[in-house]
Amino acid sequence: MLLSEQDQFLSYNGEVLVFQLSKPKHAEGANDKTMNLCVRRMVFNRDTKLFVQKSSGVFSMHASHSKFEMICCGCTTDSRTGIVLPCILMKKKKQNNVKYFVLLLHSSNQFEQSFYFKLDYELKEDIRLFAGPSVLWRHANKLFYISSSTCVVQSAPVQLSSVVWAGEIVDEGTAILGIRTACLPETEDADGFSVSDRAIWGSEFFGYAIQTQKMLTGTCFMPHAYSRVVSSVHICKSERWKKQLRVSLVAVTHKNQLIWFQNGVPKGVCELPYEKPCSVKPAVTSSNDLLFVVSFASGNSCAVQRRDSLQVASKWQKVKCILVDDFIGSGSEQLLLLFKDDSNTDVLSTFKITDLGEVNYASDITYKHDIPAAEGLQENGLLTVRALETRLQAGWTSVRELQQHLGLQKKVILESCRALIDLVEERTHILPNAKEEGLVSLWDDVENPPHSLSKETSLASKVPEHFTEELWQRVVGDSLVVGVKLTESFYLSLSDVSLSLVMNQDFSSISPIIKCQSKIIKLNKAFSALAVSSSQIEPPPKKMKLDLHSKNDVRKEFPKRSSSVQLDGAKTLTAVTSLSPLLAFHRVCCVVLLHARKQNHQNDSLQQSKNITVLCGKILLSLEDISNGRYSVKMLRDNSYCTGSVEDILAVLAVSLRFSFQIVSSDCTLTPVGSWLLGEMECTPFKECQDNIFCHKAGNVHGTIFNWTLKNPFEGVLTIFCRNLTVLFQCLHSLTRVLPPSCSVKLLRSGSKAVLTEHLALALEKEMLTLKNSLFLKEAKAENSLTWENESGRKINNSPLASLLDTGEGVQQFRNKLQKEREESVRSMNQTMNGALYQKTALKIAEAQLSSDMIVWRLS
Repeated sequence: MLLSEQDQFLSYNGEVLVFQLSKPKHAEGANDKTMNLCVRRMVFNRDTKLFVQKSSGVFSMHASHSKFEMICCGCTTDSRTGIVLPCILMKKKKQNNVKYFVLLLHSSNQFEQSFYFKLDYELKEDIRLFAGPSVLWRHANKLFYISSSTCVVQSAPVQLSSVVWAGEIVDEGTAILGIRTACLPETEDADGFSVSDRAIWGSEFFGYAIQTQKMLTGTCFMPHAYSRVVSSVHICKSERWKKQLRVSLVAVTHKNQLIWFQNGVPKGVCELPYEKPCSVKPAVTSSNDLLFVVSFASGNSCAVQRRDSLQVASKWQKVKCILVDDFIGSGSEQLLLLFKDDSNTDVLSTFKITDLGEVNYASDITYKHDIPAAEGLQENGLLTVRALETRLQAGWTSVRELQQHLGLQKKVILESCRALIDLVEERTHILPNAKEEGLVSLWDDVENPPHSLSKETSLASKVPEHFTEELWQRVVGDSLVVGVKLTESFYLSLSDVSLSLVMNQDFSSISPIIKCQSKIIKLNKAFSALAVSSSQIEPPPKKMKLDLHSKNDVRKEFPKRSSSVQLDGAKTLTAVTSLSPLLAFHRVCCVVLLHARKQNHQNDSLQQSKNITVLCGKILLSLEDISNGRYSVKMLRDNSYCTGSVEDILAVLAVSLRFSFQIVSSDCTLTPVGSWLLGEMECTPFKECQDNIFCHKAGNVHGTIFNWTLKNPFEGVLTIFCRNLTVLFQCLHSLTRVLPPSCSVKLLRSGSKAVLTEHLALALEKEMLTLKNSLFLKEAKAENSLTWENESGRKINNSPLASLLDTGEGVQQFRNKLQKEREESVRSMNQTMNGALYQKTALKIAEAQLSSDMIVWRLS
């Protein structure tokens, strides 16, 4: 298809859309009544270095005695979907009647008519397309606009001589920047310069927000003195600062200049190479250079680069159209220049794609055999050096900003740690001066400390004075293990328990928070070492009987749940961290903090929980003590037992990886497993807990702990606590050599099936109780509401019905009573719940369901 002067070009998502008006081929030479609007989607092929057609579409229009014309096109936002779509404004003229309609082009190449409007004149001046889609134009020094939402032509209450820009302004929506005759006030005001400025030049800038119908001060864009020479404007950035509008823009003038304005003040100027500039648009290239592309009425174009100053980077002549988009798919923008071609050849046959740097494609270059001239090489070399310099400057700026951000982040973390330590030690924390620290307060400064701080302190003070039985530390390999033994009564009131270690010294260069992993290990008289996560607490063996009809039973039984748990011994929490980073300080003091959710009983109702952080104590660690073996684990063989202390056993278990295997034999007993442990693996049981045995065999497997539990002679569970996976594979390899061939070994995800089943039953029970309690809260609220209404309703005279109906006043009283009963019935059927109460109830239900789902996943 050959090009014509009326064709329109538009860039959209890296594609070039070519719009053309034509008659159907079959009707050439005939008086056809149809006109087609054709669109061709062209994409750049990087292999052939040419534009190829991707797809096409056609929109047919009835053209009987009518003349069609494309007025303008652009990319606008569809207000229905928020998607940016190509948009084209069409004109249909039939005798003296002029009709305009707006078409949207979808990705399927289907055209959609958005709206149309009729005028008794033709659009010629300052026609703009913007979001909606909407159309804006100027006629007889008045501003008119129409949108797809109203489909009615509206006029703005302003007089203007030209529109130099239309687009989006922050907090104002769609706005225009125009020029009008200066409107001088009758009396002088405080803005004397502005008044004299307008009086001298006779015209002024003004802004007008279309949606809010609000006038914007023109001086925040440019001084009024430029209103006589500016022909086109592009606003690069707009923002609100202290309720004032701040704008950055570039403007081209009739004096052949491009001027950069910042908040109404000129910051730079560049002389343009041609006369009569008519438009300016921006482009951001791969080297992060900001280019301003200026088009001239003569068909020439140039690109102005903004670095230390504004300067012309390149210029071109005989340009039909210049587009900005990512045409080669590199992630940055390039310029596409379409040149005028007298041969009137096919679409996009004469073009140039460039970013004034690395990208340079042209239709007249033969890439296989083209040898650039020395001058071209030198020019490309200079452009490459400039691009590299810009990249280097941008990278250095990013590095400095990142360093400043990391420094500020470190300051905040250090100050938070100091505040946390002071909080748990019940000391008053004094915040540093924000100005000295280079920080900006996010709150209004107050003299009294925040109320939340006092609440946390009071909550921590409610913790019993003696809640820990022992605080200890051990060194196992390259790991430091810190253990806290809690009293049974205190532990039963906690959930989501964990430990954290914070260095007590004031180190300005590092964070005092020590990365560690928390575990809970239970010690029973008949020891079965099962390390569980900090969020798993052994459920009580006693089950509650569910009564779905009595809410009082739930309120009485549920608080007693924690007291019904019977455990042998106490609970020990451990925190494991890497030892080598701490040794760099030679001697270090660490604060041990306990984090948990503490459950409280309120008014014999369901227990509530609050987050607490309490101080367990401090530990001292020095390189000298570690060298002397003060905190080392000692596992010695004494006859047929292993003499390790409870703390030593817990430390080894804390740093070990735990794996449980179910071993099942179908045709013989599992006696060989016990013989393998005591014989080949040279294991001896601990004196403190004889269910667990320690491996004394020389080599990598030394120090491995085993737990062998027989359910019956043909089935058992073997739990292995090992340092790493290599040791695990060695143990399994040795075990499979002594097992009968018919045995099956299966890895268990966590714990035995019976224990997990019990946990699931209790979790589902808790979930049902939570749901039931939420219903009771709503039911109680409804009952209280109805009770109050009934009591207020008793004021109505309860005389016999017959006597009530004898008089008009009695009939009215009976009607009122019947209406109140009807309203009470409706309210009882449609009870609402307070938003905060609903949020709290929904959170409890979600937590209970999550616990159940986690156990089901472990069972699967």
